[in-house]
Amino acid sequence: MELICPLCGEMLKKTEKSLICPNRHSFDIARQGYVHLLPVQSKHSSSPGDTREQVVSRRRFLEGGYYAPIARAVTRAALDAGIQGEILDVGCGEGYYGAQLAEALGCPLTGVDISKEAVRCAAGKYKAHQWLCASAAHLPVEDGSVSLLTALFSVTLPGEFRRVLREGGYFLQVLAAPDHLLGLKGIIYDRLTEKPKDTVPELPGFTLVKTEPIRFSFTVEGEQVQNLLAMTPHVYRIGPRGAARLRETERLTDTASCVLNLCRRS
Repeated sequence: MELICPLCGEMLKKTEKSLICPNRHSFDIARQGYVHLLPVQSKHSSSPGDTREQVVSRRRFLEGGYYAPIARAVTRAALDAGIQGEILDVGCGEGYYGAQLAEALGCPLTGVDISKEAVRCAAGKYKAHQWLCASAAHLPVEDGSVSLLTALFSVTLPGEFRRVLREGGYFLQVLAAPDHLLGLKGIIYDRLTEKPKDTVPELPGFTLVKTEPIRFSFTVEGEQVQNLLAMTPHVYRIGPRGAARLRETERLTDTASCVLNLCRRS
C-alpha cells in the first residue's frame, strides 16, 4: 500500500526515521512506530479523537474478551469471501480488531485513526503493522491500492473509501443497531428515546454482498462497567445524574447488538 503526502498528494518515501515526499514535506516516524499524517488544517481541535484515558479503557475492555464475538464475525466474513491483499482499518482505535483480522488472513495491515493516542497505543503493541494518525475524510493512501477496507463502529465515507479500494475490493463495516447496549443506556439516561437507524445503508459505488446481525449478551463488573462507557459515544453525552447511577453499578449484564455489512466496490 503506497502512502501519499497529506499536504500535496505526492508519494511518500520511507527513510530511516521519516516519510518524505518529492516536495520535501517530511513526517517523522515516532519512537513507537506510528506516523502523524494529520495536517493542522484537518484538525477540529488541538487533540482530536479519543483521549489516552478512553484508549486505555477501550483496551482493557476489549482484552477482557467481551466483544470477541464481533472480532470472530469480522474475521469469518473476510475468510468466507476469500479476501487477500492490503487491509486498511479506518478508525482503528487501539488495534484490537485490525490486528486479529490481519493475522487470520495473513495480510499486511495499515490502521488509521484521528486520535494520536489510539495509534500510539496500537503501534506499541502490534509492531508488525503500520499505524497512521490521519483523517478518514482524506486518507493518505494512493488510489486503488487497498483490497479490504474496514470501518468498525466508525465513520462511513463511500466516496473516499471507493477511491482507495482497488476494483473489486471489499468494504466491511460494523454498525451499532438501535437496541445496542440498552442496559447501559437505561442507567445513564433518564429517558430512552427510539431513533430510526439504517443499519444496512445503500452506499453509492458499492454492491452489498452480505449482511449479518451480531447479537450476544455479556456481563461486566467493577472497573469494566466504567470501561464500557468510556469506549462508547455516550461518554460525551452522560449527565451528572447518569454518571452517579453508573458509579453505583457494580455489575451490569447487557446485550451487544450490531450489524455486519460486507460490500464490494462496483
